[in-house]
Amino acid sequence: MIIDHICYAVKDTSEALAYWQNIFGYSQMTETIINKRQKVKVTFLSKEKSVIVKIIEPLEDNPALKKQVGSEGTFHHICFRCDDISGKITELKEKGLRLLTPPQPGEAFNNNYIAFMLGKYGMNFELIETDEKAGIIQEDN
Repeated sequence: MIIDHICYAVKDTSEALAYWQNIFGYSQMTETIINKRQKVKVTFLSKEKSVIVKIIEPLEDNPALKKQVGSEGTFHHICFRCDDISGKITELKEKGLRLLTPPQPGEAFNNNYIAFMLGKYGMNFELIETDEKAGIIQEDN
């Protein structure tokens, strides 16, 4: 497994995008995608030679994440890319990790499968099999 991205849950996507751009020099990599299954707005940010950052904003019908975000926002998860999501889930469950969300299409990943697991120390993490991101913003040449 390798790290694909880290994720922050925020109250306001626009404010978070401006913050990551002004403070850390990141650029918006994708359009904002509505993920109906996880009930979030998703936007990816990138910076040359750095890890991708995913910003998620809870939709109105996601009170649990809204509560977690509060007024400041919070680190949400780390995402690992693997070759075989089902096999990796089986392996990690055998090692004592808990499956939170079984594999399902992820709109932000062009409907490639994603899953969420919980590890030691409260580590929430996502598994994906793809490096695809939906809504890539094309840079002008």
